[in-house]
Formats: sequence, C-alpha cells, structure tokens
Amino acid sequence: MPDRERQVTRAFVALADTLVDDYDVADLLHTLVVQCVELLDVAAAGLTLADERGGLQVLASSTEQARLLELFQLDIDEGPCVECFTTSTPVLVADIAAAAARWPRFAAEAARDGFASVHAVPMRLRRQTVGALNLFGHSPGELSADDVALAQGLADTATIGILHERAFRQGELLSEQLQTALNSRVIIEQAKGVLAVSGQLSMDAAFTALRGYARRNNRRLSDVARALADRDLAPTVVLAPSTVSRPR
Repeated sequence: MPDRERQVTRAFVALADTLVDDYDVADLLHTLVVQCVELLDVAAAGLTLADERGGLQVLASSTEQARLLELFQLDIDEGPCVECFTTSTPVLVADIAAAAARWPRFAAEAARDGFASVHAVPMRLRRQTVGALNLFGHSPGELSADDVALAQGLADTATIGILHERAFRQGELLSEQLQTALNSRVIIEQAKGVLAVSGQLSMDAAFTALRGYARRNNRRLSDVARALADRDLAPTVVLAPSTVSRPR
C-alpha cells in the first residue's frame, strides 16, 4: 500500500478510535484538525461549530495563529468560514489577496498572519450543517479535487461522531451534545492559559502538554482541563511528565 494510502487509513482509524461510548468530543475535533494538516497541503486547520442560537464558535485549531484568525472572521462576520456555514457548500480560495473585494477585512488580517489561501468545507449530516472545517495555506494555491474530497470525508466522519444517529433524531439531545462541545472548548482555553503562565509556554505548547497528560492518564481532555481551571489539579503535575519546549 502506498504511503499516502497508509496515512489516509491511519487518519480515519484515529477518528474512529475516538467514536466509542462516552467519547471525548474535544479530542475528536482536535484529532480532525491535526490529521488535516498532516494529510493535506495546508499549513493550519481550524473548526467552527454552531451553538444553540446558531452562532459559530471556534472549537478546535491546529495552531494558536489559526484560532485567532478564525475568531477574527467570526467577530466581523466575514470570511470563507462564515460563507461556507451559511451556504452549506465548500468555499475554496486559492488566493486570498485576489478575493480582497469579497472579504476586505478578512483578507487584510489573513495577510498580516501570513496566510495566502484558505479552503472551507461544511460540517454536515444530511440536511443539517453544524459548522465548518477551515484549511489555511501560507502560499497561494488550489487544493486538488482529491484533497477536497478527503477533507470533506474527514469532516463528515467527525460530524457523524458529533451527531450520531440517536442525537440526530432527538432534537433536545442534539442541542445538549453541541452545547457540551462548546462548553468544553471554553474550559480548555482556560486550562491552556493556566499552563502557559505556569510553564512559560506558548499556547500551542500548553495544549500539547494538556492533551499529552490526558492521554497518558486515560482521562478525558475536558475533565483534565476543568480540574486545572478549578485548581483541583496542579499545573506542575501536568507539565512534569513530559518535556515541553519553551519559547526563547
């Protein structure tokens, strides 16, 4: 089997491994954005999900830079992520600068952050779209048709994990599950801040430490994050088992 096929297989297996009883939604979504960066010709990935009022929230990102750009476009209600969610169709932008008239503020901010291309695919199941998966590149360029199809396949797999059949049929349970995912992200951001300050780390390194501790101890990412935020778990305990690179 060619290396590419092995990588794709491993990506779907990694996503499937999270789809067990009482699975960790936060870990599932982070696995998705990491796999996108590893498999596709992109520099970063982010994921947004709709809350119970229909507003988009950032749920996962492969880098802090991508997270901030996602937050920016949601704040100004402008950009490919917003358009992808609204139309429920992929939005593929090979050159952000060339689309400046379409999204002037987003294009300017993306350029400042060093991103030159962006591709967004919907997070959807049947007729329901719950968010968008966003892929950022440092250089202008199109995604191949195969890569777009792969990105959509990964997004669809994760969406099924979020909206499993039972939740999809029962509106109250669906709303509860989406809200749980959104609440988990808030706690995780708080925990990242605690670790970043305690260990003098970047936010990316803080998240790596947080996720590593959760996996080594077979605990849910959101549970570890809540324990840190509530001061039931010391930052030094989370940081101690692994070597974490510090910014110079």
